[in-house]
Amino acid sequence: METVHKSGKRVLISFDYALKILLCNKANYDVLEGFLSELLRDSVKVTNLIESESNKTTPIDKSTRFDILVENDKGEIIIIELQFSLEVDYFQRMLYGTSKAICERMVQGADYAEVKKVYSINIVYFDLGQGKDYIYCGKTYFRGLHFDDELRLSEAQRSTFNKEVPGEILPEYYILKINQFNNVAKDTLDEWMYFLKNNEIKDEFKAKGLDKAKKILEYNKLTDEEKSEYDSLKWERSHRISQYSSAKLEGRVEGKAEARKEYEGIIAEKDAALAEKETVLARERAEKEAAIARERAEREAAIAEKEALAAELAALKARLNGEQK
Repeated sequence: METVHKSGKRVLISFDYALKILLCNKANYDVLEGFLSELLRDSVKVTNLIESESNKTTPIDKSTRFDILVENDKGEIIIIELQFSLEVDYFQRMLYGTSKAICERMVQGADYAEVKKVYSINIVYFDLGQGKDYIYCGKTYFRGLHFDDELRLSEAQRSTFNKEVPGEILPEYYILKINQFNNVAKDTLDEWMYFLKNNEIKDEFKAKGLDKAKKILEYNKLTDEEKSEYDSLKWERSHRISQYSSAKLEGRVEGKAEARKEYEGIIAEKDAALAEKETVLARERAEKEAAIARERAEREAAIAEKEALAAELAALKARLNGEQK
């Protein structure tokens, strides 16, 4: 069955599956080169696709993520990763990926000068971090704490590496937030964003690589076996993303119930503490009132005893006066 967009235009296969099946063929490198050239704003020539431990994952992983390592004609390494489900620690994963790519390509005992530049390109279909844009670039800059100047390479380093600043040597990171793209293609890179989001290439698009992609990425050009695998992959991905969304929703519901339970527990604890405090205050008040009553009774008893003694003394004086007469 032919896959057709709701607009009536033929829908192309997704970019991750294209990377896995079609774009690994040298004859189709120009599609990949076009994408990388538009993103990196440079003319990129792909010379090799690298086998690496970092891109050997399980079939389940492949339903929500896919990554490849590319080597260009400068010997630089380009990691392209597509991720469909949220990972809270994704930034740490980006860091691990670049570090691992460097270590895997480094020959033991070689000079550090042999370490090649690494580009980490992350095509994500979830909201990663917070920001208004849909394409982000991360580079390393060194600024002086006292003079606010940018650290540059020495003359010897510039001559050796043909670079001006350390950031041109250190890894660069690119994040393409596909779901945040508004489908308005303002430039050729946006045309690639449109394809990555909609699996569709408009006739007027001029971005490098898209013309070739439009010709080779048609669903109907897949073999029956490839179509079956592709349909299964899409179903599995949708199923897993749906599971994730459901789990997230259930988590929010359970979280609210747990929060309410915790709130009610706090209220109950406060009520119990208040009741205990009121009991203590009542006991202290009763003890104080009892002490006051005892003090009053003792004072009244003392007064009565004093009055009785005064009366007895008066009577004794009167009797003495009578006897003297």
